[in-house]
Amino acid sequence: MQAIKNQQTLRVRVSEASHPASGVRMLRLQSETGQPLPTFTPGAHIGVSVHLNGRQDWRQYSLIELAYGAGSTAAPQSYLIAIRLDERGRGGSRFMHEALSVGDIIDITAPRNDFPLRDTGKRVFLVAGGIGVTPLATMAAACRFHGREVKMVYAGRDRAGMALIDELHTLLGERLTVHTDKEVGAPIDIQALFDQFDGDDDIHICGPTPLLDAILAEAQRRNWARAKLNFELFAAPAAATADSAFDVVLACGNRTLHVPADKSILDVLVEAGCDPLFDCKRGECGVCATTVIEGEIDHRDYVLTERERATSKVMYPCVSRSKSAVLVLDV
Repeated sequence: MQAIKNQQTLRVRVSEASHPASGVRMLRLQSETGQPLPTFTPGAHIGVSVHLNGRQDWRQYSLIELAYGAGSTAAPQSYLIAIRLDERGRGGSRFMHEALSVGDIIDITAPRNDFPLRDTGKRVFLVAGGIGVTPLATMAAACRFHGREVKMVYAGRDRAGMALIDELHTLLGERLTVHTDKEVGAPIDIQALFDQFDGDDDIHICGPTPLLDAILAEAQRRNWARAKLNFELFAAPAAATADSAFDVVLACGNRTLHVPADKSILDVLVEAGCDPLFDCKRGECGVCATTVIEGEIDHRDYVLTERERATSKVMYPCVSRSKSAVLVLDV
């Protein structure tokens, strides 16, 4: 599988490895040649080449920089990423945890930012869930460096599994609120969270699907425009237990492909030798937008509004599926 078209690919060496939290591995990557790496901005990620069952795939990881300042993100000497082990995932996190050692050489893509730090509001409000803290930590450091008012809420199951918690306490002090399900006895109260938002906040959210879905549902209940929330998922949505197989017809090539219940349309297209554009594989970047000529779409993306879902013939095959037995794609 190739990286996204027109994206620069770099070779880097794993120079350090650590475990800052339970189930989390942190890797520092340096250029194979020793030269500075490409510049990045808060919220950016890189693609990392992983090898699964003899084939190449790509996973995206946010770049972490807490010592934000001149030169730390402009021509940096290294990149820092953190990976939570997902026992039920597709194998990418296990590769990053178990197959890579210090000294290994891997391929990455140059930084790309689909989750930029906004600068229109009076205050930056950051909401992190689990390993979704990684891009927000860099945003928090940038805000402190530039003197912007910032507040962060960091939620997780327990402190032992929450990476960067001590560093963020040092960086933010009272500006950081930590919620753990174990200490409180319940997930974070989304309504109470919204009560903390001000109308002119720049709100940034990164976390698992249940957290984001709950926040978007509360935003809808309060008649908030989705555009007020800048968000990113840190993992691809899990397949639903009720998912069923279907066929896709590629109109341009007059081919029919079978999509099993446990695979995405995008994965099937790639396996069939097609070369679709894609990036996040989480239904939020919009890169893999595909026109549907016939069939009923099961929208699962975070790009289209409800109105657009009802009227549009565009789907995002990395996560969305079919409600009909056949979808005809303009591919």
